Amino acid sequence: MGRKMLIFVSDDNMATQQARSFAENNGAEFHGFTTSEWRYNLEDPKFREKVMDGVPSLVSGSAVVEGGAKILPFPNQQVSSAHSSSNNQVGPVKTINELESIAIENAIQEFNGNLTEAAKALGIGRATLYRKVKLYGIKASRERKKMVA
Repeated sequence: MGRKMLIFVSDDNMATQQARSFAENNGAEFHGFTTSEWRYNLEDPKFREKVMDGVPSLVSGSAVVEGGAKILPFPNQQVSSAHSSSNNQVGPVKTINELESIAIENAIQEFNGNLTEAAKALGIGRATLYRKVKLYGIKASRERKKMVA
């Protein structure tokens, strides 16, 4: 079996300490980052290669996952109701296109209308982002106007 590693991204010091303790108690290597450190480190190809080696997917949430799952938390995402132990209500199913549109809108808002930075965060090319913004009718200029005001 491969190495155990917990990668934790949070600006909450208390949550980071709890995650560190959890990793130590379970014999896992702990790597904690603030959201700004995480974004900065993702620019380094060697860092990305080290982190992504053997990590099957990106997930978010605070629920404990069992069965040897490998988790790479992603900052600033809502906990999915499907993964929340305190909420058994399941929301309406969304299509992949709806989810993609929401992700694009969130990235554009996160980077204050800067489409180049939003595209980097989404892991797609700038031209692809422009095409999808047009396809989904997203008003990217709204965020830029908010910055000027």
